[in-house]
Amino acid sequence: MKTRPFFYCLFLTFIIPLSACAELDTSKLFANKDSIIPAFFVYNPLISAKHLSIDSINNLKKKERLCYFVGFGGTAISHLALSQIWYKDYPQSKFHFFNDNKEWLQMDKCGHAFSSYYLGVAGIEAAKWAGVPKNKQWKWAIFGSIFQDPIELWDGLSAGWGASVGDLAANTFGTFLSAGQQALWDEQKIKMKFSYHLTGFAEIRPNTLGKSWNEQLLKDYNGQTYWLTYSPIKKYKWAGVALGYSAYGLLGGFNNVWTDKNNLVHDYSYQPRQRQYFLSLDLDLTRIKTNNKVLKKLFFVLNGIKIPFPALEYSNKQFKSYGLYF
Repeated sequence: MKTRPFFYCLFLTFIIPLSACAELDTSKLFANKDSIIPAFFVYNPLISAKHLSIDSINNLKKKERLCYFVGFGGTAISHLALSQIWYKDYPQSKFHFFNDNKEWLQMDKCGHAFSSYYLGVAGIEAAKWAGVPKNKQWKWAIFGSIFQDPIELWDGLSAGWGASVGDLAANTFGTFLSAGQQALWDEQKIKMKFSYHLTGFAEIRPNTLGKSWNEQLLKDYNGQTYWLTYSPIKKYKWAGVALGYSAYGLLGGFNNVWTDKNNLVHDYSYQPRQRQYFLSLDLDLTRIKTNNKVLKKLFFVLNGIKIPFPALEYSNKQFKSYGLYF
């Protein structure tokens, strides 16, 4: 199924304010000095003392329960809305699978991985805010799959689609990318990012690729690029290299021939469909040192977008350079 990565990431609006904007009130940490528990029971990066009071422990437990409530409650509400808004008007069927692994040259799978990765990162940030022990924070990245995998259930019950093993695998990849790095390094050294530019393909098939720029941002895979970025120099962690993947010439999922609602056949089979691979530079906004709390939060939210830089493209057995690639 054509995925809409930013639709899924809208759920970050529930998590990011919780994890990035809330702050621990350290003035209440030692209200009860006569009743303390060793600090290894609870980890929070904002706490530097060796011991926590019972009140502080209870406060952190409340935060953890609040995260569960927002996460699972928001997921349930989101899927309920999705079933009513998106799937309700389509013919239903028995649960079945559909092999769409060759569709859109796997660009939709990149969207699934991207969404799952950042939902996993949001889960990790929520765990940090809630005071979850450091060695258990990586487990909260599974939220990426918890939120996305049920979509395959709705697809599997729809006659026009079907559950996709490839989508489930992409969701799992995104979750493992965030969870694995958190477990190994306690940070995200390799980050997934997204960039987009307008193309002329949407004008040819606007009902599928989008009529307006905001629809095209979500639907036109020709303009989307997904990146893996890494900062190799410890002294300059804010600077990194980026490997990107995109596709070009996509007017349909499997080919460029389709029949519209008036039974008119559109044949664009002469338009080549090709994969594109990119090498570029990148900035890790979260590595930029600043004492401004607003900027820190803004950098955290915007870091999923690849900043335009010069790039080298390889496609169709040829190289092409860009002075600035979006």
